[in-house]
Amino acid sequence: MRNVKLSYLSFALLTIGAMLLASCAPAATAVPTAAPAVPTTAPVQPTAAPTAVPPTAAPTAAPTTAPTAMAAAPTVAPTVPPAKCDALPNPVTVKDGDLGSASKPIEMTFVPSGDTGKIATAGNAIADCLTKMTCLTFHINVGTSYGASIEAMGAGKAQVGFLNTFSAVAAKIKYGVVPIMAVVRNYSTNDVDPDKAMAGQKTTFYKAEFLANAASGIKSFSDLKGKTFCFVDPASTSGYIVPRMILKAQGIDPDKDFSSTQNAGSHNNVAIAVYKGDCDAGVAYVDIRTDATANLQATYPDIMSKVTVFADSDRIPNDGIQVVKDFPAAYTQAMIDALTSISADPGGSAMLKSLYAATAYEKIEPTFYDNFTKLCQSVGPDLCPLPQ
Repeated sequence: MRNVKLSYLSFALLTIGAMLLASCAPAATAVPTAAPAVPTTAPVQPTAAPTAVPPTAAPTAAPTTAPTAMAAAPTVAPTVPPAKCDALPNPVTVKDGDLGSASKPIEMTFVPSGDTGKIATAGNAIADCLTKMTCLTFHINVGTSYGASIEAMGAGKAQVGFLNTFSAVAAKIKYGVVPIMAVVRNYSTNDVDPDKAMAGQKTTFYKAEFLANAASGIKSFSDLKGKTFCFVDPASTSGYIVPRMILKAQGIDPDKDFSSTQNAGSHNNVAIAVYKGDCDAGVAYVDIRTDATANLQATYPDIMSKVTVFADSDRIPNDGIQVVKDFPAAYTQAMIDALTSISADPGGSAMLKSLYAATAYEKIEPTFYDNFTKLCQSVGPDLCPLPQ
């Protein structure tokens, strides 16, 4: 009987091992599931702003009641479920030593547009989920600058990019990098935005906003000359490229008409610098002051009264995901399938939101940024320094 029991135990262990191996076994050819997104691009023009945004009223605290001995248990607030990272029906099989194996992971690079610690945490969660779903192994790095992420892809140090719009265009021109998905966000707006009725709608575009310290007296573009100004990074779309086009169109030379300028490094840093008065004005994405991922109000609760918005840009196509030109097609399809599934899952969507405030990722055609590229090329290299 003892030998029989051991036989049964051995059989059970072998069965479990086979099931685990089967989760990363090859299957039928992947079938694309996401329809291509249609980019919305318009000539970049400033939106005239009315008066400064009024401060947001602080919420009134709710009264509390001391519990009695027989009081009912408090209602627990619903929590967001963890992301579903179940293996795809068609995972990829790789040999040890090949790209995507544990010994040679696929490197994903992220631009440092916000708090780099938060970006790294969110990126690692996404990488872990993709690894479980595709049976490919992913590893992440956050670029020290926007340009560093572009160069990492060009040098073969990263095969997948989570690049902003301008960086995606520059990387495509310089290194043949291919855009495969675009971010979908719940549209964020502010009081000067003519599209503010679209608040909360899912879109593949966003806008830039011009910020001013309330004490600076800046109400319009005409008040900017002689002031200090904060940009984000020379490769930031809404924090540098588009704003410089707008400033030039408004008769302001961004290289000569400010008393000083600085690149703050991230959208968060621009808003904080304007709040503290380190810069009289600056530019970031809409609306950096209320964005849940940036969460600036937690540290600066009066930011809505101290930092005002006096103008917005027109629509800018969203950032997204790109792959190097020789990235295996099967890997690309596996990533698209996995991220489409993650986007449809409430827990997965919450995980994506912690990275660049994304709601979902949507498959796109390689031509998604073509209109923006043409706009850049039309204004010339001084305002839009695309690689030649």
